[in-house]
Amino acid sequence: MFDWDDLRIFLAAARARSLSAAAPRLGVDAATVGRRIARLETSLKSTLLIRSAGGLQLTSAGQRLFEIGLEAEAAMDLASRSADPDAAGGTVRITAAEGFGTTVIAPALPTLRLARPDIRIELAASTGFLSLTRREVDMAITLSPPVSTRLAVQPLTDYRLGLYASAGYLDRMGRPASVETLKRYEIVGYVDDLIFAPELRYLDEVAPGLRPSLSSSSIRAQREIIAADGGIGVLPCFMAAGLERVLPREVDLKRGLWLSTHRDVADIARIRLVRSWLIDLAAAQSENLNPAV
Repeated sequence: MFDWDDLRIFLAAARARSLSAAAPRLGVDAATVGRRIARLETSLKSTLLIRSAGGLQLTSAGQRLFEIGLEAEAAMDLASRSADPDAAGGTVRITAAEGFGTTVIAPALPTLRLARPDIRIELAASTGFLSLTRREVDMAITLSPPVSTRLAVQPLTDYRLGLYASAGYLDRMGRPASVETLKRYEIVGYVDDLIFAPELRYLDEVAPGLRPSLSSSSIRAQREIIAADGGIGVLPCFMAAGLERVLPREVDLKRGLWLSTHRDVADIARIRLVRSWLIDLAAAQSENLNPAV
């Protein structure tokens, strides 16, 4: 028989893919994490994690235990709140598309915190997404709906994108007369082989064969390049304050955001509260997300 607390530590290490990354979340050092996992492996007579260039990887036995552990973790969380099912306190970790996370969610978090000081939010707003199915996060806001029966998925909002440049760049280079003339300008966009979602392949929609001369994997970095007179690029309209829209009639792109939670935790009070808050936030930002052309 193994110690259930060792299972908790194993889950944290599997999610983080690193002993040292899991340690601060658990309040122990990396050596302790390693010892506890070794003890669990000895108890189960199985190797659960192996080291690789990409970090810790689950073995087949580890994957089976990981899935069982997720179910046990959810059950324990529900049980701990059974005495007061409406108690909403606790931590909610959200992974979100970088632009939406940094520009829309982040500025609104202090207001949520003032209204609900019992809720702690951890926001992972970066290129790429953490995994809901591996329970690395509680909620995900993604560019396409995840395909999994284990997830509760709903549309959150649509948003528009356009071509933008700084006034300084356009004064120096002149304003494009048509989409066909864009190849005469410096184009800002994504690094092609670092694009993590097909929804981010904007440039071929604007003009086939259009390629960036300045590129970044980060939409926030692209915005800074554009604002610094670096060229013309596609940006979500909600990120383009202070910039000038280029060819608005010809280039008006539309994308959607989807809100997902794992079904095992979807009815926990704090998850329901934050999900409702995100839906209300997106609705309140509708004109900013979908401005008139």
